[in-house]
Amino acid sequence: MIQIKSLSVGARLLPLSFELKPGQVTHVIGPNGSGKSTLLEAISGIGDSYKGDIKIDEKDLSDLSLQDLSLHRAYLCQSARPAFNLEVFQYLALSLPSSSQGLDAEINAALEEITQMLDIADKLHRSIQALSGGEWQRVRLAGMCLQVWPTLNPYAKLLILDEPAAPLDIAQEALLYKLIERVAQKGIAVIMANHDLNRTLRHADQVLLLDKGVLQASGTAAVVLTREQLESVFNTQVKSVAVDGIMVLLFQ
Repeated sequence: MIQIKSLSVGARLLPLSFELKPGQVTHVIGPNGSGKSTLLEAISGIGDSYKGDIKIDEKDLSDLSLQDLSLHRAYLCQSARPAFNLEVFQYLALSLPSSSQGLDAEINAALEEITQMLDIADKLHRSIQALSGGEWQRVRLAGMCLQVWPTLNPYAKLLILDEPAAPLDIAQEALLYKLIERVAQKGIAVIMANHDLNRTLRHADQVLLLDKGVLQASGTAAVVLTREQLESVFNTQVKSVAVDGIMVLLFQ
């Protein structure tokens, strides 16, 4: 269980509280500049500018060393690729948790499953500098998943993803959501910033709606993604229609 109480970051994020349960997928939504990345960065434990309490299994985040923090959570931020050059398998090796030492069979099994799910198994010997934007993002995702994969890391509790679908095409985005579902099935809590509200409608167990650093609503997608709340926050007209029995949000 991850507990966030009265978390704030200056004027960028006003105090808010919520919980992240094992196996639960939480989407953080809101307009650009609403505080989504600020919230995820604070939960990741990077920096010390936040106020409030963040606890992972009753352990205060501020009391964890960087090594312990890396065992409890993985954080995919919005970032350019590094200036140095590595092959993909070398980059992924750097993502392996310290708890995986000596677990060669488990590492190979996890690597095969994750790279197959993200369709990058044939790119392990490519230079990371030679990858397209979508390929590089999927490699980064694979690294984060290896860091918290339970067979390699029994301490892992949380996967944090900041707009992971942004560089991906439609087919690659579908792979991403299948992988997130797989990680959640293994008991890892997932929290992610997301702009595709129809994906949130279908895939989120919990939704946090932010606007100007204020938590406007939280709960299930059905509770949060109402026409009234979305129109107020996004300042646009919203319609909900059924397509082949599936509810779809349309924005005008």
